[in-house]
Amino acid sequence: MFRKLTDRILVSPQISVEQVAEAKAQGVTLILNNRPDDEEPGQVNGAEIEAAAQAAGIAYLAVPVAHGGFAPWQLDGMAQALEQAGVDRADGKLLAYCRSGTRSTLLWALTRARAGDNGDVLAAQAAAAGYDIAPVRQIMDALAGQ
Repeated sequence: MFRKLTDRILVSPQISVEQVAEAKAQGVTLILNNRPDDEEPGQVNGAEIEAAAQAAGIAYLAVPVAHGGFAPWQLDGMAQALEQAGVDRADGKLLAYCRSGTRSTLLWALTRARAGDNGDVLAAQAAAAGYDIAPVRQIMDALAGQ
């Protein structure tokens, strides 16, 4: 169910409380919730995932992304999650989720492009996980040029 963007970054559609144990078994050190609560009926709310994560010894952050687009504070939140999870130091693993995994992937790609990562490499990593970053590619290129 979890899709691998890199060796240290996983994305997923909405996770269940039970899947937190699976995340722990896969070495996840931080769960990032990119889904607004009550987006659809029957959705597991963030507080439930947060409680399960804390019980499993996994850090939890929420950076909700609605369908209207991405704001700088959301990129800052993803950057904070990546840092807190320790993915660049190779001592942690991040699992980001939303309804389908797409918003989490797009947010990751924008954040990494802003940090200077190569857009073509990011696109290939996303594609290998089954996601298309074309909707944000122009923004990625603009962020990388700053």
